[in-house]
Amino acid sequence: MNAKESLFSSFEDGTLAGKTMTEILKILQIPYREKNRLFDLLQALCDEGKIYRNDGGRYGTIAQLGLIKGTICGNERGFAFLTPEGQERNENDYFIPHKNLHGALHGDTVLMEKSWGRSDDEGNVIAILERGYTKIVGTFRRDRRAGYLFPDEKRFSTEIYIPLSDCSHIKSGVKAVAKITSYPQGKCPGGEIIEVLGEEDDFFAEELSIIRSYDLKEEFPPRVLKEADKQASRPITQEDILARRDFRDKLIVTIDGADTRDIDDAVSLEKVGEEYLLGVHIADVTHYVEYRSPLDLEALERGTSVYFPDRVFPMLPRALSNGICSLNEGEDRLTLSCLMTIDKKGNVKSSEIVEGIIRSKYKMTYTEVGKILDNDHETCQKYALVKDMVCLFGELTHILQTMREKKGNISLDVKEAKIILENDEIKIPDYQREFSYQIIEAFMVLANETVAEYMHSIEAPFVYRVHEKPTEEKATVFRAFAQTLGLTARFSAQDVKPYDYQNILKSAENLPSYSVLNRVMLRSMQKARYDTENLGHFGLASACYCHFTSPIRRYPDLCIHRIIKLVLNGGYPEAVERFSEFVSTAAKQSSDRERRATDAERDVDDLYMAMYMSERIGQVYEAIISGVTSFGLFAELPNTIEGFIPIESLYGEFSYDADRFRLVGHTETYTIGERLKVKVDDVDFYRRRTEFKLLKKL
Repeated sequence: MNAKESLFSSFEDGTLAGKTMTEILKILQIPYREKNRLFDLLQALCDEGKIYRNDGGRYGTIAQLGLIKGTICGNERGFAFLTPEGQERNENDYFIPHKNLHGALHGDTVLMEKSWGRSDDEGNVIAILERGYTKIVGTFRRDRRAGYLFPDEKRFSTEIYIPLSDCSHIKSGVKAVAKITSYPQGKCPGGEIIEVLGEEDDFFAEELSIIRSYDLKEEFPPRVLKEADKQASRPITQEDILARRDFRDKLIVTIDGADTRDIDDAVSLEKVGEEYLLGVHIADVTHYVEYRSPLDLEALERGTSVYFPDRVFPMLPRALSNGICSLNEGEDRLTLSCLMTIDKKGNVKSSEIVEGIIRSKYKMTYTEVGKILDNDHETCQKYALVKDMVCLFGELTHILQTMREKKGNISLDVKEAKIILENDEIKIPDYQREFSYQIIEAFMVLANETVAEYMHSIEAPFVYRVHEKPTEEKATVFRAFAQTLGLTARFSAQDVKPYDYQNILKSAENLPSYSVLNRVMLRSMQKARYDTENLGHFGLASACYCHFTSPIRRYPDLCIHRIIKLVLNGGYPEAVERFSEFVSTAAKQSSDRERRATDAERDVDDLYMAMYMSERIGQVYEAIISGVTSFGLFAELPNTIEGFIPIESLYGEFSYDADRFRLVGHTETYTIGERLKVKVDDVDFYRRRTEFKLLKKL
């Protein structure tokens, strides 16, 4: 054992845990003249990440020093917060003043020690384990001495230095991508421009900036495309058909938006006596995407498809997603089908999962289904063959919704803008939630639950969709908010139940603040994610849930299809051996990629909404107060676009009542849920935010 190994073993057995270098010299009886050699050994162990040195000069392992590993969330004013590993943002964050960051920046993974400060949740960065950014997007500026990239991500609170020799040919003011090449101590990071995206005020350059910021993959590697084309050209053989349940003579339809091209799911429904026989038929993507093939590895890396108003970044190449895997009308397609027998109360009395083959009779749209349910003569004639089945869809959906409501299902009605790009014109219609959307939602939820319950019962390795109950802190804040609206909210914040939230929603259905209540309730909940353990789904009041119905666009669905098919074909031991460890990788990766996709979609939607409102400056709208802060009001239009009313633009002086979510003045008070008349005053593309001018209360 050499000197360094011997020194480390003394840390491992606790002899030197938490000791300073002077104390280590004494304990190991090392002459003072050898202190430099000891320091070199200690530094070598620190460089290897075996031990660390805290701000007080004490050495030890992570556990011995009580260090906390987490991710830095920066603030444009220089300070930051640390979210401990494995926890949600804002759950148990630590405040880190700028002086305690020691070079750590937004997105970095660090080790932190608790420090004495303004509170007991203040921290000090001890070590930077991994940088969060290797590339960053922003606006490039150049003077006579050097160039700088000012990041779009304002939480990354420093510019990137670009040597003049590397950027003299780049125009000042363009949007660009910089590769970060160095992190010199005490200085801003150094980098090089690797891509110019366009002019600073160009709309499509802004959208491309968002795409680059989230590192979304626009193109598939050639070998992946080659494999996709090869798989897409495979014919369905007689052997394939004989190994499956043949549903081609059944009335089966797909129901999607008018612009949908990748169709994951199809449905069939019959009524026999008092029971409903529901078939949910899902594209058998795993027939074409083999485990660990280039296609599969690329799908795992992407995790999910990402949808923007003007484009899609699919998880799988279009030869599969829009071609052989899509359940197109009138074409034979392979499926994994969940067949359920449901009683008149909505309970699944029996179920079966089978490999199948279908031929969809019609590619129906939500609008067409809605018209059939409204008894529109022309649409009913067009779909005379399936009209009665569509009416059964509506009948069963009402039964399932009643059943889920009794369980405590939280039917959030969170408005999302529907952004349509038509002939280069942005359209954002007023929000509507048609019943036909609820039909497919109800059927898919039931299939997801049924499949998850079966796989859980046989203890197979699996990826569950979990949604844990709100934390006590968030539930307490939401309860206080509901009470400010005059609602009865007496539930236990320590052990909130789905029906507690459901009861509050039902009591507020006819209030102007209903949509705001939905949004605040959603924020109080934890984020749904993927996990290998069945932790239940709070929002759906479901004891066991998964994502089974979208394998074209979500990797967890693809992953569990493989496991299910192995189990169905007698390969349970093989499924356990092959997937017991992999499901953890799939769950974590998919959760991360889902968050990235959601954030990217939200940012692009904000950009489109800002562009839409920039063409409506001066127009007057009715709005509802959707948020109150110490610096102003947020107001939401019927099409879900939200604008900001600065407090300085309001007449008079106001104080912020945080407990009741309102601004209080001498003659006027503004509270969440109140209706206003507003005028579009300005659009800030920098923040992707619309500003309103308050005209009057309504």
